[in-house]
Amino acid sequence: MDLENQKRVKELAEKHGAENIVVVLGGSEADSTALAAETVTAGDPTFAGSLSGVQLGLRAYHAVEPAFKEEVDSDVYDEQIGMMEMVLDVDEIVNAITEIRKEHCKYCD
Repeated sequence: MDLENQKRVKELAEKHGAENIVVVLGGSEADSTALAAETVTAGDPTFAGSLSGVQLGLRAYHAVEPAFKEEVDSDVYDEQIGMMEMVLDVDEIVNAITEIRKEHCKYCD
């Protein structure tokens, strides 16, 4: 997650409360998705951005996760994400982000 996005996430969490923020990720690989999820939950592991050492514990989901997919109009989902879902390793992405949520999310059910 780039430095500008870290700043935006931090500002939104401060303004609206971390318990009211859900981060939807769209990376094409499990490793990059897990890194972004870790950044918004446990803090920037590279210690480069504004979330360095900041444990927001936000809920983070990938756009191909069933939990997200269920919340979106199916026609919109198919139009915007459907093609990517066919070429991504969805299981690997879901497993990676689920582990990060289990370990670091403060506001997950």
